Amino acid sequence: MKTQESSAISHLLLFSLLIFLFKCKVESRNLQEKCSSSCGYLKNISYPFRLTTDPTFCGDSDYEISCEDNKPILEFHLGKYLVYQISYDRLRIRLVDINLANGSCSLPYMSISVDEVRGDRRYRGLVSSTFTSFVNCSSEINDQGYREVPCSSRNGSNVYVSYDKYIISDLQGSCSFISRVPTIYQNVLYPSYESILKLMALGFDLEWSVECRDCIVSGGSCSLSSLGTSNIYECHFSDFNVPILVGFIVGVIWDILLAINLIARFILAPIVIVAFLIHKYRTKKTEDDKEKFLPNQQSLVPKRYSYSDVVAITSNFKDKLGQGCFGTVYKGQIRNGLVAVKILGSSKFSDEDFINEVSTIGKIHHVNVVRLVGFCSEGSHRILLFEYMANKSLDKYIFSREMELLPLSWERLLEIALGTARGIEHLHIGCDVCILHFDIKPHNVLLDQNFIPKVSDFGLAKFYPKEYDFVSVSTTRGTIGYIAPELISKNVRAVSCKSDVYSFGMLLLEMVRGKRNIDVKGDADSSGKDYFPSWVYDHINEGGDLELENVSKVEAAIAKKLCIVGLWCIQKNASDRPLMTKVVEMLQGRVDDLQLPRNPLAYPDYIATEEAQSDSSTELLISETVEQSL
Repeated sequence: MKTQESSAISHLLLFSLLIFLFKCKVESRNLQEKCSSSCGYLKNISYPFRLTTDPTFCGDSDYEISCEDNKPILEFHLGKYLVYQISYDRLRIRLVDINLANGSCSLPYMSISVDEVRGDRRYRGLVSSTFTSFVNCSSEINDQGYREVPCSSRNGSNVYVSYDKYIISDLQGSCSFISRVPTIYQNVLYPSYESILKLMALGFDLEWSVECRDCIVSGGSCSLSSLGTSNIYECHFSDFNVPILVGFIVGVIWDILLAINLIARFILAPIVIVAFLIHKYRTKKTEDDKEKFLPNQQSLVPKRYSYSDVVAITSNFKDKLGQGCFGTVYKGQIRNGLVAVKILGSSKFSDEDFINEVSTIGKIHHVNVVRLVGFCSEGSHRILLFEYMANKSLDKYIFSREMELLPLSWERLLEIALGTARGIEHLHIGCDVCILHFDIKPHNVLLDQNFIPKVSDFGLAKFYPKEYDFVSVSTTRGTIGYIAPELISKNVRAVSCKSDVYSFGMLLLEMVRGKRNIDVKGDADSSGKDYFPSWVYDHINEGGDLELENVSKVEAAIAKKLCIVGLWCIQKNASDRPLMTKVVEMLQGRVDDLQLPRNPLAYPDYIATEEAQSDSSTELLISETVEQSL
């Protein structure tokens, strides 16, 4: 009997405590509702909303609005939205993506789905809204439901917007999803791009309910009822009139929860732990098998890293590999192995331009072109992650004054020359666009652990469609000693892939000579007898040898082949130079089948005028308002 009385007393005390807490919450809310503030055009901001500058007892912290530049901003689903209006009688707030509020061509801040809205307990859902979707297509789409976004479309990339058409199955085969944003619904069939932009600028309506949020958190169920023009949300619990009965039920529930807790701790918990360990073991084994079977395929597409990831990969930039004009290179470690992490210097590129360039270079997959593993574009940080080259760059092996390791054999030099030529050839004709490197030199030819050459450093590269024969430039690009004559001429600015051919020819001659053709300190005369290309032309033309020491006939033939191909590549007139496809053929052929070209120095003033007079319909003018940063 005493036990029953004490149980009833404890239940009454628990019920009284619940009543007290509820009363305190009601009084607190009454105090919250007395506050009112304004931000710009939005007046009478009151409960449940509050400004970040309001006193702590005003409004509800879950419905906080910041006032930035006299504009009310609400953070929703990790994005920032401009608050257009608040309807307190209809419990609705109208938001518009801050990137779309000014009616510009900017893409939305981020994508939002119906489930993501419903998952936010603060809001009941969208009201009278549909969705506007942005997609990126590799080819043009002839569909009235897709409207082109002109300011975001570029060569090989067509961005479209679609109104009230957001099912994934509706996507064209060549398209990928970018983002989807709620938009006010209007019964319009195939609206124009300008009309869609105006609809998005109107924003979308969210319906809120503080009572529903509190009800759901408390374990109740919420329903909507209408009273005139207002919406009222009701929270449903079981109704009991006898406090003792309520206390008794609470006690029973408490006992049940205690029993469930004991069962979960001593029976279910061990089962869950064992099941988790088994699942983890099987998952790890599957991942290990995948790593062994597909070591390369999983990393064909460059991965985007955060800046904190890069700091971890480089062990806080511990191991510096080198310093260049475009940034600093550090050694890093990722799951698949070592990487070279290039921290780009101050860049004039926007984030969008940087990502577009990364997407172009990221599609290059060739054994003789260094592979882009990943990148980082976060705030002001622009970082590239390339595959690590264990044997460094070619200049460390061929220049006597800079030679750090044992010299390479002539057979190995021929293999490196041939591989480099194939890499450049792939850039010119093997990609979706023609890529001009503009900085081919020994320092930018990297060697892996098997001495396979890789063309690297696209800091000066330019991309243009394959259907054009020439590209117009307004500034000189490259390194002294490797720059093609047409890039230096004041009269000629129409250049082609033959500019890379010239640089490659200078590289071949330096591989034979063992030092630079032109000394940047001015020790060599590029027009006199000390100029190696002139010297080697005279010796071969007169039937003499190259005065190489301790070489066999086979090695001498290799050196002669490299020189003849190099002389073809450095012809002053760009039209006289071979394409890289022909260069590859010459390097693979017999030296006796090669003819000696004209002397490259016989007509120094005649510089590519023939190409400059090419039909203007095949010339692509590219603005140089920004410099490449890759």
